[in-house]
Formats: sequence, structure tokens, C-alpha cells
Amino acid sequence: MKSLIGAAVGALCFAAPALAETPAAIVEDVQGKVDGIAFMDYVAPGKIIKLGPKASITLSYLKSCQRETISEGVVLVGAEQSTVQLGEVKREKVPCDTNAAKLSEREANQSAATTFRTMRSDSKGAPAKLPTLYGVAPLVQAKSGSTLVIERTDGKEPTISVPLKNDVMISGKFYDFAKAGKSLTPGGSYLAILGTKRYAFQVDASATSSPTPIVGRLLRLE
Repeated sequence: MKSLIGAAVGALCFAAPALAETPAAIVEDVQGKVDGIAFMDYVAPGKIIKLGPKASITLSYLKSCQRETISEGVVLVGAEQSTVQLGEVKREKVPCDTNAAKLSEREANQSAATTFRTMRSDSKGAPAKLPTLYGVAPLVQAKSGSTLVIERTDGKEPTISVPLKNDVMISGKFYDFAKAGKSLTPGGSYLAILGTKRYAFQVDASATSSPTPIVGRLLRLE
């Protein structure tokens, strides 16, 4: 088995593209022996993951909204899905919005005035589509030590203010509304506030409180 894995790693190394810093996927679950990978890690294209006997990993791709559960073998992370040797992979397309998953890159430097302008309408007067979450309980990536404020912008709703202390953060960088027992309203539009930065987003009208894949409720604010 070791020789087969070694051969597979060699083949994948030969085929791997140049490593990229921009993450392609997030690790939703890890079972068994998986060296160098932990729950909620980001992985970039070109990353090789070796799964031991009876080990498995679940990856959610930020760009393609592909969710993969991979059992054993060797995994080469791609831009939109993985290449797997000596193992099994089950894929499913899940509801997600790549604009929400990459919100930090798109709007991190926008002022509050700019954010509200983009929320008004498009060139034809139609309401502008905001980055969308498909779960009512966001998973927010933000800097530990800051304070996260969530305000409803299209109706009345109590403002949520959360001090992002280390003891409430997952892996030191994620705040999970589901774990904290907090939720937003399906169909609502919101503003996430971190210091002087503003991030506009909405919750899909069909979103429920049922368990939702991470990539469908991920807001990357930092």
C-alpha cells in the first residue's frame, strides 16, 4: 500500500501546477489519519493530501461550489475540484455564491458610502444582487479581537454585536452563528461591520436552519 501511495504521490507531484496562494477549498471535515490538514483549513491549488487507511476528508470548493467527500488515497487539490488516486470521491453541487465566499477581496476596502451605492440598483434601475448566503447562520471569517456588528438594512431587526474573543472563535479565525445559537432572517439584506469596513450581503429567501454546507454560508471578511 505504501509503495502504491508513493507512486501516486509521485504522479501527482509531476502533474501538479505551480502552487497558488489563493485558497481553492475549505476543509469541512476530517476523519482518521490525515497529516498536515485540519478542520477549517484552507487549501490552495496544487496541495497534495495523503489519506491513511479508513481516513476521509470533506472539501468544499469556493469557486465551483463542489463539495467532495474523499475516502483514502491521494488527493491533488485543483482550482474547482480534486484529482484522486487510489481512493474514492463523492461529489455534489451545493448552493453557494462565490461573491460571498470572496467578499473580503471584493469589498474589503470599500467605504460605507460606496457599499450603500452598490446596494441601491443596477444601471437599469433593478435592485442590485448582493452576495448571497444559503444558510441563516453565517460562518464568518474575521480577525480575532475585533467586534462584529450585523445590521438589517431592509427592515427592522435587532442589531447583533459580537466581540470576537478567542474563546468563541474556531481555529482562531471563524465565528459560527450556528454554534452560538444565532441566526438571521431568510430573504433579509444585511450589513456586516468590522471597524470602519462595511460588507453588504443577503440571506436567500429559501434558507433554513437545517445543517448547511460551510461554503454556502461562508462570509470571508478578513
